[in-house]
Amino acid sequence: MCGILGIVSHSPVNQLLYDGLLVLQHRGQDAAGIVTAEGNTFHMHKANGLVRDVFRTRDMRNLLGNAGIGHVRYPTAGNAASSAEAQPFYVNSPFGIVLGHNGNLTNVDQLKEDLFRLDLRHVNTSSDSEVLLNVLAHELVEVGNSQRLSPERIFKAVSGVHRRCKGAYAVVAMIAGHGLLAFRDTYGIRPLIIGSRQSAEGMEYMVASESVAIDALDFKIMRDVAPGEAVYIDEAGQFHSMQCAQQTKYYPCIFEYVYLARPDSVIDGVSVYESRLRMGESLAEKIRRDWSHLPIDVVIPIPDTSRPSALQLANQLGLAYREGFIKNRYIGRTFIMPGQAMRKKSVRQKLNAISIEFKGKNVLLVDDSIVRGTTSREIVQMARDAGARQVFFASAAPPVRFPNVYGIDMPTRQELLATGRNDAEIAREIGADALIYQDIAALVDAVRELNPALQHFDASCFNGEYVTGDITEEYLALIESLRCNPGRKDVNGMDTLQLDLNLVAGGRGG
Repeated sequence: MCGILGIVSHSPVNQLLYDGLLVLQHRGQDAAGIVTAEGNTFHMHKANGLVRDVFRTRDMRNLLGNAGIGHVRYPTAGNAASSAEAQPFYVNSPFGIVLGHNGNLTNVDQLKEDLFRLDLRHVNTSSDSEVLLNVLAHELVEVGNSQRLSPERIFKAVSGVHRRCKGAYAVVAMIAGHGLLAFRDTYGIRPLIIGSRQSAEGMEYMVASESVAIDALDFKIMRDVAPGEAVYIDEAGQFHSMQCAQQTKYYPCIFEYVYLARPDSVIDGVSVYESRLRMGESLAEKIRRDWSHLPIDVVIPIPDTSRPSALQLANQLGLAYREGFIKNRYIGRTFIMPGQAMRKKSVRQKLNAISIEFKGKNVLLVDDSIVRGTTSREIVQMARDAGARQVFFASAAPPVRFPNVYGIDMPTRQELLATGRNDAEIAREIGADALIYQDIAALVDAVRELNPALQHFDASCFNGEYVTGDITEEYLALIESLRCNPGRKDVNGMDTLQLDLNLVAGGRGG
């Protein structure tokens, strides 16, 4: 999971890109980067850290130009400390291209070999985003090395990317002297939305991972980028779009609605906030049907993502809703922190219990999901330490039993608490007196009811069904074995422990 942003304006875009990345900061806290275009010249600044720390006044002054792209990256398995893998990436041929990517390529080993042996291109990092950039660059060469690229030729190059690349990808790129290009994978797994606004000089456009960035920058939502579609805004500010894939299917990632996206975003026509309210409603129905014997006194959310679900659950059951945890705003999201020890340590730093809301009460804690279980276990213990008589736990999502290979850091089954355990065993693991999970059918309905055009979703981390059709047991086993067996080299002599874990498990692409 990463955040991407692209803007074409009639005035300097450096401040717009900075403000947009601040709004998308929840999608990545590990690194940030901005590239602006001034004629044929790119200006770039990127580094590890939060947006507010990466960009200083002197950096912003150097980001000249009326078009640009930005990226925020989140840490995953592997070398998260490498500033060389901060995005956007740059390649100087043809024309000069910069690219930012959210997602993960699942055939990256084959792509790297093809780039090295057939396309004669060198990839210098372990990032699938750099691989994707070089595939795009090669396809642009293939469609013709004329001085000017027509929109038709650019879209033909994107068609070549779709033919070669498998997995999930939402992309923003700039071609020097030409314009801004954005496209989405043929399943629409990772989100991408277009906005526009009218200025005195003419229309201005932006693309972003979430609609909240469009709202914050005072643009108006046009529509989502369709699966397999590409949009191109040329230097003159003309907007072009084309379907660039022969076969497409709509399978947006359902975990965006559960956890990843901000509640004030609209993704693929669905309000994230409203979908979470509906998750709370269906969870309340399950409790009323199957768990009515639980003596629940109060419903308490685990901030922040679960608040809408917890509030609606409490309303539906006629129970008191209380805020029992205070969140330290200066601690990052524990789900995307590298290392189990760091995640465990951060929970107590991140949350503090209000004892009066727990003392002597039977408490139902509501969270958006349970992944590794570290946070859940610590929070249940915090509730008990604060004086709770009984602690029940509800998850607005089903059990996470499978790795996500489309850009979310769920690298191995061994790290997932629900893998190989039933609900009672999971409850014991986190120390809860009872555990209620959302049913997967109810989760899908909660989202689909808000946009019936969405008939299918990528819910692979819940059901193990990988929509791209290329994920095998051998593939998943390879990911897990590489964690324990470092040192395997790829065709370029690079360490594929870093390569495969970073790329296959969400990677530097985000």
